[in-house]
Amino acid sequence: MMESKVTWISGSRIEMKIKPLGKFLIFIVILGAVVGGARMFLGEKGLSGLIPGRSTAESMVPAKVDLPRRPGEQIPDSVRDLSLPGKAVSNSDKPEMRMLLWAWNSQMGLMFANGGASTTKGSFMDKYGVNLKLERQDMVDKMQEGLVTFATEYSQGNKNPSTGAHFVAIMGDGAAAFLAGLNANLKKIGPEYQAKVIASCGYSTGEDKFMGPKAWKDNPEASKGGLVAGVLRDGDWNIAQKWLGDNGLKNNPDEKTWDPDALNWVAANDYLDAAEKYIVGYSEERDVVRNGKLTGQKKRVTVQGSVTWTPGDVNIAKKKGGIVSIVSTKEYSSQMPNVIIGIDKWMKENRKQVESMIRGISDGGDAVSLSSDAIRRAGEISQEVYNENGADAEYWVKYYSGAVEVDKTNQPIELGGSDVNNVRDMEYLFGLVPGTASTFEATYTKFGDVVVQQYPDLVPSYPSVSQILDKSYVAAVARIAGTKVGRADPTPDAGRAVPKPDPSRLVSEKVWKNIKFETGKATFTASTMSELNKLLQDLLIASGASVEIHGHTDNVGEPTSNMQLSEARAFAVKHWLEKVAGGNFRNRIKVIAHGQSEPRVPNTSEGNRAINRRVEIRLLANK
Repeated sequence: MMESKVTWISGSRIEMKIKPLGKFLIFIVILGAVVGGARMFLGEKGLSGLIPGRSTAESMVPAKVDLPRRPGEQIPDSVRDLSLPGKAVSNSDKPEMRMLLWAWNSQMGLMFANGGASTTKGSFMDKYGVNLKLERQDMVDKMQEGLVTFATEYSQGNKNPSTGAHFVAIMGDGAAAFLAGLNANLKKIGPEYQAKVIASCGYSTGEDKFMGPKAWKDNPEASKGGLVAGVLRDGDWNIAQKWLGDNGLKNNPDEKTWDPDALNWVAANDYLDAAEKYIVGYSEERDVVRNGKLTGQKKRVTVQGSVTWTPGDVNIAKKKGGIVSIVSTKEYSSQMPNVIIGIDKWMKENRKQVESMIRGISDGGDAVSLSSDAIRRAGEISQEVYNENGADAEYWVKYYSGAVEVDKTNQPIELGGSDVNNVRDMEYLFGLVPGTASTFEATYTKFGDVVVQQYPDLVPSYPSVSQILDKSYVAAVARIAGTKVGRADPTPDAGRAVPKPDPSRLVSEKVWKNIKFETGKATFTASTMSELNKLLQDLLIASGASVEIHGHTDNVGEPTSNMQLSEARAFAVKHWLEKVAGGNFRNRIKVIAHGQSEPRVPNTSEGNRAINRRVEIRLLANK
């Protein structure tokens, strides 16, 4: 007779079988000089000629970062009587502000708000008295140099510096590494010249991705010994790091060696180069390592995957194909907010201009969300600013929404995908909405921890969130603009339905064995609070996923009472999360009780029974 497994879901008994199953986190080398420091490459230590057995950087499993989605996706309706911006440059008498940014569709609202590469007549920025120039800059060191140059000139008494950049826009999950090196150098100018995060234009919701063979997606273990091209310590590199951590797989942090038991890397100059290295089949001979030790062997290895974003993913699909999106910001949609960074002293002394710019971005985000005319115009402006070879306005519009296309090998692949913010979304991002917690803080901290874990010598630490985040600008704009509805606001009804369990959609699975309860009860011990806060921070980052809380007990006691106890304990975790940050978890959490039916180890000792008394958190991608 076939034996079925009894599982309880939120108090109901059913029979089922559940299978077990980090634009940017680039490390910034300290700028050698305040202005124009030479760019340095990290980890470029030549290893050829080293004798077998000599130590090198050891491959390790990246720390897990569990990612929930932003709560709700309702489109706002705060823009009324919308008119398109003119194309003639504004004749504003306001001093020019300059922003350096990547080609990234999360900035569609900013594009529309500005009307062009320079502020145009009739645009939101023109309406609010802002004179802003947008300039594409793909190189991180050039972005840093722009801020340092600006701060230097400003410190010399020029109230309106004509060189450098007032702002840069980067990926929020890479902000820790970006600011660690940058602020160390800005501090030499003066502590008041630190760079700070003040606002956000939007999110990546699919276009940033880890691409590789379908076999890796189907069986993560198959990625061992794989070689991927990417900008190291960048936001897209973070995506792969999280996937490795979720699946208990090692990352080789040394891009000059090859570890057959880990995922290995080829350093790319930028995200387009990361795609190109896969397209051309880039290969090189490397020293072989195991457990951080050189074996004395060599092996020629070829790039099998890439971490990149649009247009990189589109280039791969159209020029070569053959690989899939293993995981992306579609699943991790809270991982990668766009963040705007400026110099603290200048921003405080020009607060009205900064707040007016943020208000323009907010209205631009609403316009793009509401109007097909607005998004088409934003596409035109995007091409004007980005000047991407082979692209046009329709290109940016299509990949803003995301598309499923057929690659060169005739296989379907998901490409693109971003979203824009208004001020309400920015409030959610920074935890300014009552009942919510800051997803930016979680993103910044957790991925900062990943780079420190993987590169402790190169990145020993990073600034705390309190040192680099100023929420006051968004808070002020929210008061001026009044109440808005954001894409992060829960819908008025019961919200999206929690999907049924489906192991094929499993994004991550983690055992929280240090969430402890009083014996025989569903009451947390005092020591558990720190672990619950870690869980909260992890889940605040996660995205595009439903949360399952699985409760388990040991075999002491009756099976029926153990089933009820495991359910009560799982519900205790759910209720705690909803009490602390209900706005982030509404309609997202399902409780599943297993009682004593799924021990991880035999219940033959007290130590083993302690292992079996556990809570597991699983994230399932929404279809």
